Amino acid sequence: MREPTLHEVTITSGFWRDRQNLNAAHAIIYQWQKLEATRCIDNFRIAAGLISGFREGFFFSDSDAYKWLDAASRIMFHYKDPQLIKLVDDFIDLLANAQQSDGYLYTYNQIQFPGQRWVNLQVEHEFYCLGHLIEAAVSHYETTAETKLLSIAQNAADLLVKEFADSPPEYTDGHEEIEIALIKLWKATDRIEYLALAKAFVERRGTIKLFPVKMLSQVLDSNRRMKLVAKNRQTWLSEHPDHKTFKLPERNKNVVPFWAVPRFVINALSGKYNQQHKPVADQKKAEGHSVRFCYLKTSEAMLAQIPGQENRIKPLRDIWTQMVTRRMYVTGGIGSLPLSEGFGRDYELDPEVAYAETCAALGSMFWSHEMANLTGEAPFEDLFEWQLYNAASVGIAQDGCSYFYNNPLTSHGTINRAEWYDVPCCPSNLSRVWASLGKHVCSFDRSEIRINQYFSSTIIIDSQRHIILHVDSELPWGNRVKLRFDMEKPAPYDLVMRLPAWADGCSVLLNGQEVVVHVSSVLPGVHSANGLDFFTARWMRLSRSFNPDDEIVLIFDMPVRLIKQDRRLPKCGGKYALARGPIVYCLESVDNSADIMSVKVNPESLRPFFDSKALDGTWLIRGEDIHGEPLVFIPYMLWANRGKSSMTVFVN
Repeated sequence: MREPTLHEVTITSGFWRDRQNLNAAHAIIYQWQKLEATRCIDNFRIAAGLISGFREGFFFSDSDAYKWLDAASRIMFHYKDPQLIKLVDDFIDLLANAQQSDGYLYTYNQIQFPGQRWVNLQVEHEFYCLGHLIEAAVSHYETTAETKLLSIAQNAADLLVKEFADSPPEYTDGHEEIEIALIKLWKATDRIEYLALAKAFVERRGTIKLFPVKMLSQVLDSNRRMKLVAKNRQTWLSEHPDHKTFKLPERNKNVVPFWAVPRFVINALSGKYNQQHKPVADQKKAEGHSVRFCYLKTSEAMLAQIPGQENRIKPLRDIWTQMVTRRMYVTGGIGSLPLSEGFGRDYELDPEVAYAETCAALGSMFWSHEMANLTGEAPFEDLFEWQLYNAASVGIAQDGCSYFYNNPLTSHGTINRAEWYDVPCCPSNLSRVWASLGKHVCSFDRSEIRINQYFSSTIIIDSQRHIILHVDSELPWGNRVKLRFDMEKPAPYDLVMRLPAWADGCSVLLNGQEVVVHVSSVLPGVHSANGLDFFTARWMRLSRSFNPDDEIVLIFDMPVRLIKQDRRLPKCGGKYALARGPIVYCLESVDNSADIMSVKVNPESLRPFFDSKALDGTWLIRGEDIHGEPLVFIPYMLWANRGKSSMTVFVN
């Protein structure tokens, strides 16, 4: 079984076509403008010797430009925008000029500390930045077949192989990412040394002796370097009075309790923060920085798909289950601790303090996708869908030009979407996922087609036999999905379709007549703190010889559901979240006169309805509280699109 390439699938209409259009027409150009305005792109021009100036931004800001390049490369395959194509081509030329002759490319050191390399790897993200460069190059190669950016990435990867093939564990990055990138580069080039280095980085993690001492030393040295940069910046500005002053946007707003600082320090020095506390094989819980954790697990799941690595499967499944059932919010958000931006203890899921970073949801989706590829099990696809619609998509506004960084489930009006952040890691990360959603629709071989996600699309199943599958989906608002075969002559297939955990059932019609399908068994579940049970997701199998223009219609039972939270959860324990289909809903003060934080809902009153005016037209849920006062619930992903407001996912 393999997933389709970007060349074989096109999102054609509906919910995700609209968002891909938004991504291509507005978000990606806006993001470039912000990268220019914050001088992220100028850093490469300075490194290339094309302009003079002072490097701006954090030491890891190169990665923001690389994620943009990754997203743009994926977008321009289906959207032939001359402006975007030129921006991509010009940026690739700039990278070629900025890269040093041996492949090194990291503007922080090249500009601020010439001659210094690979220092403070637990803090300063050198490998992380190169990882995103490599991912962008693979995406660009897949969509264009051009090799200029791929050559830049291979030069960088070859340097890493030369320097670190046999290095000690001290030379593992503090933010996992290079492992994913090297595996992708191996698949694109068939160069086995890239795979070997990725595997080595994974297996060296958590084996650094005296880690707390070394981590503290690197933190202190990194701070020293940053202070020196700040001092040099002031000197440079005083010597260049004509230089336009500049200040990065503010940090994102979030609730930070008093206990967050000491817990962050302990987390970092123990190694849990960046998964350096134990060898990977001995790590049994979701711990530390949630994005880093998910990127590590993604790379492990990619490795587990290689023959001889099957012993990784059970530990990965066990830790995924622990995360999903004990340390994940009902929206699919992960990372309950501010500052640490990471996991708390079991059941420590405070809805107001929730960090639930957009990138963490995306990282979890990457991991679940690879677990689905590895095992073929439906719960992984179910979580991918749930996080895509809720914990991830809440991170971008309806106009594509403002964002959330962290995503609480209760807010008293203290946070709002921002046009940009001083750490803008989420916008382009989200854009690159949206741009390549077609690859997630299905998996197939010559005898089986597995429908993983219900996005309206056209998929080339077999170009030689001219077999095309058309998917027409009403999701997430409607409950019908149509599948139609376009082929020259009949062909036998097992058509395997996901029955989501959110559906009470599903009727399957073949050419207008209801048919019986084989439904797989429910996997053993575990009580979940968030009330979700992804283990009830299953596969529906229809095996037959399909004819040209055969049409299969799926009609999902999609009631409004009340999802009870475990009583051990702070502030929302024993309360309920509302959902319909794959969408979590919330109360926003814009629509409700009642005290939304203490409202008691009458469950019998809840009805979905379409409002053509609210939020540019969307499906809402109308209901009443126990006193008969009206309530309006909106999709959680759409809150804070109408100015500052209070919001909560939970009701009594």
